[in-house]
Amino acid sequence: MIHSPVLKKEVLECLAPKPGENFIDCTLGQGGHALAILEKVSPGGKVLGIDADKRQIENCSAAGGNCSKLKIENYKERLILVNDSYVNLKKIVEKYNFYPVNGILLDLGMSSWHLEESGRGFTFLKDEPLDMRYEAEIQDPLDEKSASGRAVSEIQNRLTAERIVNEWTELDIRKILEEYGEERFSKKIVKEIVRTRTIRPIKTTVQLAEIIKRAVPRRYLHQKIHFATRVFQALRIAVNDELNNLKKTLPQAKDILAPGGRMAVISFHSLEDRIVKNFLKEEKQFLTILTGKPVTPTEEEIKNNSRSRSAKMRAAQKLKI
Repeated sequence: MIHSPVLKKEVLECLAPKPGENFIDCTLGQGGHALAILEKVSPGGKVLGIDADKRQIENCSAAGGNCSKLKIENYKERLILVNDSYVNLKKIVEKYNFYPVNGILLDLGMSSWHLEESGRGFTFLKDEPLDMRYEAEIQDPLDEKSASGRAVSEIQNRLTAERIVNEWTELDIRKILEEYGEERFSKKIVKEIVRTRTIRPIKTTVQLAEIIKRAVPRRYLHQKIHFATRVFQALRIAVNDELNNLKKTLPQAKDILAPGGRMAVISFHSLEDRIVKNFLKEEKQFLTILTGKPVTPTEEEIKNNSRSRSAKMRAAQKLKI
C-alpha cells in the first residue's frame, strides 16, 4: 500500500523547487516527498535521499520494494540514496560533493512502513518484539551473521525499547514517559512495569500494552488517543535519540544551504516543534522565517490520512549575505 506523504502540497509551496536545483530529503521513508521534488527539479536537478533504515533505502532503489510503484526508478540518475543518519548531514554532503544545496526537508514522522511492515514493535496493534530502532535489522537470533555487515552481538548491544523497560531504573523510565510522552499516569505505569519485570521479562508490544492497560484508570481506556500511544512514542524517541539528533542536525542544515536556499521541517511532537521554532528564531541573522505559524494539514488530508493530524511544518530561507 502506498501512502501519500504528509503536507506534500505545502512542502512544495514552501521549498519552491525549480528546474535544475538540488534538494536533500533527510528522511526519505517511502520516497513520496523525494518523488514530488524530483518532478519539480526536472530535467537536471537532483535529490539526495537519506534514511537511517537500510530497508527504506532498498525499498526506494531501482531493484524493488514499495517505492518502485512510485516510479522513483525513473529518476535514478538524479536520485542519490544514502543509508545513514541525518545527524551526519554535513559529512554526507561533503562525501557526495552535493553542491549547491537549494533546499532541505526533514519529515520527522515515522513512516507507515515502520508501523505496518517493519516488525520492530513501533505499534501496540501488533504482537512484535520491543525493538523500535529505525536502523535495526530483525534477524533470527541463531543467525550469527549480520544483515548490515556488523556482528549480531554489536547490534544487540544497541539500545532497544526492551532494554529500557527491563533494565532502566524506575526513575529513568518515568522521566522519559513524562518528558517525551507527556504521560500523565507515568508513575503508575512505571510501577507496573517494574512489578511485572521482576516476574518475567517484558519482550513484546502486547505485553507492554497489557501492562499499561492495567496501570491506567478505566476511563483512560476509551479516550480518542489510544492509552498506549504516549508510552510507545516516548520509548521510540528515547531509543533513537530523536530530539538530540534534531538539535545537532538543524545547524548543519543551515550551514550547507546555499544563499537563498530553503529548509522545511515537519514535526509530530510538541517538543520537536519547539526545538525547530526556537532554532529558527535564534538564527534570524541568517534565516528568514517563512511560516509565521506552523503549517498544519487540511481537514481533507486528516480525513484521508489520520496520522497526519499532529503534523506541523515550519520553514525558513537562508539570507543572501
